[in-house]
Amino acid sequence: MKSGKFWAWVVFALGAAYFFIPLIATVEFSMRMRRGAYSFDAYKVVLGDPRFQATFGYSVLAAVFTIILGVLIVVPAAYWIRLRLPQLRPLVEFITLLPLVIPAIVIVFGYIRMYGSNSPLPFLASDTGTNALLVIGYATLSLPYMYRAVDTGLRTIDVRTLTEAAQILGAGWSTIITRVILPNVLIAVLSGAFLTFAIVIGEFTMASLLNRPAFGPYLQNIGANRAYEPAALAIIAFAITWGCMSLIQILSRFAPRSANRPN
Repeated sequence: MKSGKFWAWVVFALGAAYFFIPLIATVEFSMRMRRGAYSFDAYKVVLGDPRFQATFGYSVLAAVFTIILGVLIVVPAAYWIRLRLPQLRPLVEFITLLPLVIPAIVIVFGYIRMYGSNSPLPFLASDTGTNALLVIGYATLSLPYMYRAVDTGLRTIDVRTLTEAAQILGAGWSTIITRVILPNVLIAVLSGAFLTFAIVIGEFTMASLLNRPAFGPYLQNIGANRAYEPAALAIIAFAITWGCMSLIQILSRFAPRSANRPN
């Protein structure tokens, strides 16, 4: 018994070292911008850079619209498939996996070919259309994660019983989805939203080829031309990621708990 506990701690220590040593080294390197002393100069340069503020703000806004679009598409679709069309579930799961198989560069070149200025739907002829197309592309990339998160959440509740009870009380389909189903799968939706946010913030290919002022191309440009600022950006991105995870944990405490049986 003691031997098993010892090896468990060894594995834990190795895992912690694998995770924390590169992080500590990155923090240490990011603070060496001032010769002969540790400082936060790299962080000041990055946070004070107007391009950082503009690109990060753009990507955050794109992430918000992507999450909204993903929720509007995935939650009703996953709910309807589980309630009325379970035979289509394997097909839908296959379709949602396609963004993992088809590279983003293939998708974006398809967008450029289909929605260029000379096409019947010239989305790329204006900034608004290009921004909308980028959000759609981001929603496509995040589809596997959002769909599986929502589908997993729907498994934990009795969808049929909740729907029948709501219909008996006179609720329509929109009311059932927004006031009955969505609150019960809120944590699953938040998990999908977090993954979507992470994808949008770090995505480079689509934003670069569509010539959008996003955070991903900014990261690549800084990494290719600076020394200490990329390390500072990596730490900032890490802090934002863990901040989002902490926020999800906090929100989960206030989410309604479903006492229903799994469907």
